[in-house]
Amino acid sequence: MADLSRRSLLRGMGTIGVTGALGAMAGCGVPPAYIEAGARAGRDHSARDRKLTFANWPLYIDVDDRDTQLRPTLDTFRRRTGISVTYTEEINDNDEFFGKISPALMNHQRTGRDLIVISDWMCARFVRLGWVQEMDRAAQPHVAEHLDPLLRSPHFDPGRKHSVPWQSGITGIAYDRRKLGREIKHTADLWKDDLRGRVTLLAGLDEAFAMLMQGDGVDITRWTAEDFHRMTDRVGRLVHKGHIRRFTGNDYIKDLDSGDVLAAQAYSGDVIQLQADNPDIEFVVPQEGAELWSESLMIPDLADHKRNAEQLIDHYYRPEVAADLAAWVNYVCPVPAAREILASAKDKERAALAEDPLIFPDDAMRKRLAIARDITSEERITFAKEWNAIVGL
Repeated sequence: MADLSRRSLLRGMGTIGVTGALGAMAGCGVPPAYIEAGARAGRDHSARDRKLTFANWPLYIDVDDRDTQLRPTLDTFRRRTGISVTYTEEINDNDEFFGKISPALMNHQRTGRDLIVISDWMCARFVRLGWVQEMDRAAQPHVAEHLDPLLRSPHFDPGRKHSVPWQSGITGIAYDRRKLGREIKHTADLWKDDLRGRVTLLAGLDEAFAMLMQGDGVDITRWTAEDFHRMTDRVGRLVHKGHIRRFTGNDYIKDLDSGDVLAAQAYSGDVIQLQADNPDIEFVVPQEGAELWSESLMIPDLADHKRNAEQLIDHYYRPEVAADLAAWVNYVCPVPAAREILASAKDKERAALAEDPLIFPDDAMRKRLAIARDITSEERITFAKEWNAIVGL
């Protein structure tokens, strides 16, 4: 099992949330380059070349305890299929990676990658531009059977035809219950006087907006511009009053660790690690709801090994493989059937993961989770300008 989550370790490399907000504007400057569906597939060399290239984020896959260059779940795939995987940890930021591969995609050229993992709000951009291929679900029986129903049909990709979650997570609230001296159950609890100057929100527009809207009772699967403006008006007033200490990337972890803040908008994957050092840190999905998000696998246009990539995706939806990955990365597992695999483990620490609601949300929590409608390209310029003025970007 991983000692630290990917997001926790990345806080020393950069702040994901802030760059997401800045890149939201940068992405709008990309010239229209839509690729028609019939032009997205290249010649597939999978049958002849038993290999593929897989680009992922750092520290987002299991590694061998004795040799960190070995990745057991990838090795299992190679032994089972005969397909070798060139695995690169080159994605440190969604927009940075977009800038790296967009010139090839917009000019209808190969990227050199058969499989990539990006956040769902960036997946939405790729789907709209026609830069990723539709997958053959007939070649992915484990995806069809085991993908969590909550993740099956996001607004940007109905039916998940172009994307499959790698790992998922929840944007909710982390707080120090002992120091605060009370429970937090609602988003509005963040705005009480005893948290003035002791609460932080995420700086990234795509990361922050959904939970804040839910606090106003909004159905984030169908939110409107009016909902957005009402949310930013509220946040703007709180900033003016000095209630919100600051807007953060992943550095909210340090604020909670030090006690500089008592409550923060936070990612579920981080909190598992925070709790290991400080059992007084709690994570809550507000009664009004929280956002369920994913970072998803996609196959770029003209990929040389599409069928091999589809096989690898399906490999990770085998419950026993999903269990191994979940035990290492500690995010919300997109394969609920993996829970039974972990629960039956002889190792007590591994078995305990099956009962962790931040890896396998219980029924009560699941009822409060939703995938937000994405921000369209038409909305993004105006909304990002409005949000960034409040955040100070």
